[in-house]
Amino acid sequence: MAASALAVAPEASVENPKSGSPLLDAKFVHLLETVRANRPADDLNLIRSAWEFCIEKHEGQMRASGEPYIGHPLEVGQVLAELKMDATAIAAGLLHDAVEDTDVTATEIARKFGEQVAHIVEGVTKLDKIKFANREDHQAENIRKMLLAMVTDLRVVIIKLADRLHNMRTLEHLAPEKQKRIARETLDVYAPLAHRLGMGKLRGELEDLAFRYIDPFAYTQLSTEVESLRGEGEAFLQRIVGTIEAKLLEAGVKARVESRIKRLYSIQQKLVAHNIPVEQVYDLFAVRVITESEPDCYGVLGLLHSLWRPVPGRFKDFIAMPRPNLYQSLHTTLIVQGGHQFEVQIRTEDMHRVAEEGIAAHWKYKATDTVTAKDEQRLAWVRQLMEWQMEMSDPNEFMSTLRIDLYPEEVYTFTPKGKVIVLPKDASPVDFAYAIHTDVGHATVGAKVNSRIVPLRSRLRNGDIVEIMTQAGHAPSRDWLSFTKSSRARNKIKHWLNENQRARAIEIGNKLLQREARRFKLSLEKFKGADYERIANEYGLGNEQDLLAGIGFGKYSARQVLNKLEPGSTAPAEVAAAEPGVVGNTISHMSDAVKRVFFGKGADSLQVEGQDDLLVYRARCCNPIRGEEIIGYVTRGKGVAVHARSCPNVQNLLYEADRRIEVEWSEAPGTTPNAPKQTTYPVKLVILVDDRAGLLREFTAIISEDGTNIKSVETRPAEDDAVNVDFVIETVDLRHLTRLTQNLRKVPGVRSVHRVQKI
Repeated sequence: MAASALAVAPEASVENPKSGSPLLDAKFVHLLETVRANRPADDLNLIRSAWEFCIEKHEGQMRASGEPYIGHPLEVGQVLAELKMDATAIAAGLLHDAVEDTDVTATEIARKFGEQVAHIVEGVTKLDKIKFANREDHQAENIRKMLLAMVTDLRVVIIKLADRLHNMRTLEHLAPEKQKRIARETLDVYAPLAHRLGMGKLRGELEDLAFRYIDPFAYTQLSTEVESLRGEGEAFLQRIVGTIEAKLLEAGVKARVESRIKRLYSIQQKLVAHNIPVEQVYDLFAVRVITESEPDCYGVLGLLHSLWRPVPGRFKDFIAMPRPNLYQSLHTTLIVQGGHQFEVQIRTEDMHRVAEEGIAAHWKYKATDTVTAKDEQRLAWVRQLMEWQMEMSDPNEFMSTLRIDLYPEEVYTFTPKGKVIVLPKDASPVDFAYAIHTDVGHATVGAKVNSRIVPLRSRLRNGDIVEIMTQAGHAPSRDWLSFTKSSRARNKIKHWLNENQRARAIEIGNKLLQREARRFKLSLEKFKGADYERIANEYGLGNEQDLLAGIGFGKYSARQVLNKLEPGSTAPAEVAAAEPGVVGNTISHMSDAVKRVFFGKGADSLQVEGQDDLLVYRARCCNPIRGEEIIGYVTRGKGVAVHARSCPNVQNLLYEADRRIEVEWSEAPGTTPNAPKQTTYPVKLVILVDDRAGLLREFTAIISEDGTNIKSVETRPAEDDAVNVDFVIETVDLRHLTRLTQNLRKVPGVRSVHRVQKI
């Protein structure tokens, strides 16, 4: 069919640009065939011109694999063509790296290919030439740029996703550290973004590719397990599909039936969440019935329930209540004779196209280049995202909240008048209140769920009818951050707390300064605003208010500030040790002191000289170990609490950005005879394993051979003839712990090995 289309197409007489590589030329012809089959009315000459320009500008450039660089934009263009994108998007996909990697300018692209192509290319272009303070800043700014651009033209983010997909397909050519970083970013941002745009097929491939590099051992182990089940599973699915097709034929329902085995990353998530073996994943095997109309979907559901018994609580109607990304389908889990379970998804052809391609399935730009109403609905969450992200100056907080907002699960709740409010899983009535309006959230004093008064920290479930009780003048509580789940609620609460805490800190800082001035018989009246601003600038702050807030938060000493206002006004011995600090993402002199002593003298000696003898200690909630990414939080009266960045409490603690301080591990002790002994950290490991004789002997042998000390060991019975073995060991650093964990996973019968942060 593609060959005949080429023969009759009016553009067929136009010569295709030659790249010098027969393989790439053949791939480009295939790209044109794909576009012609999906969008016969599109202008292929625009794509040909873009490819010719791409060949010329990227001449001589090579990828890390040693292949010509132009192969990358060509593959991106093919992904876009398979998504049925228009010629403008595909041309922009071919040119997406031209501005960044060659001497081409956006103006030149606009002149040759039009303003639309130039706008899209500019939106997709990475920000590698901009110097950011650290990697988190760089990543956050890239994501901000992408979100801003996609609000005006969705093709920007679709090209970005296609670009990331091909980069993930060829990730094996990069260094291991870079592989892991890119894979983690893909799982944290790009795969959830594809999900929120409804692009299920692309999301699934991104997740599986990232999983391979994030945890190669688990990936290999799970692949082996799934492959061992594949033969029996495919035979099982073939029998089920045959039975369904026969029943549909008998009932006169026109539909096609597909089957599939669940993707590896999705299986892994189920295994971790429910602590079960692969065989117990209820939707490991799934069947999809694609009908011609919505009424047929419900008819098929009835037919299937007459054939097999449905599992209670596993039926979901996403047709009547679509997900926020507009996904629609009926889901039901059935049990066949013998107890085997399988999932069935029932949807129409249009619903299936949306489920696979998401926003790209609606891609029909009109003459005015406006998107459809459904596209606008899908973009609503992006615009909400922009509201709160514009208020954030802290890139770490931005990235964390972005991950929260790209949540994969939702809860559907109702107002008393029947309006649907979609919230993240485990959301509370406070999340519901802020979803209605910020003022309603701030004034919340109570809630009724299904006409019963419930605590504000209650978890909402699908179908709950929620009524919020408010009181004028009421203010948000800091405790709300411990149970709210939606990014909107958390950021509105944080914003209110920051404003009010800052005002209180300025007041306290002013009082502390005045008290110290009276103590040293110093008059503050003779100092002007310019004097305070000079000192604020020394500390890396903007103005006098920032300086007073820093004193109020306990980050700066009032005595030090007085000594800077009038040198020698305070006792030299009491002020000599401290140096100015810097707020924000720049590492302060105080944190330099932290770096010099942090675990340099062992876990029992963490005192930092200066800053009023500030202490540094590891937070008990996460017990960070050397090698983990860490962050410090200036507490009131206790010093600097050091948390692992992965600690679930970090986001609750860091709502006051100017109390965060950068810390890092000191250099590890050397291996010379006179070098100090390496510090060890107690870590608790929980091993879920099939119960059998000789287990403890094997585990202790592995740990002892690794030179690791065992502090304690305990066994606890688990379900399904398994046992939990709890070890508390002493580890030197994260690399040591990772190596030991991987060795323990190799013991036959081990289902999982995980670290418990709180001991």
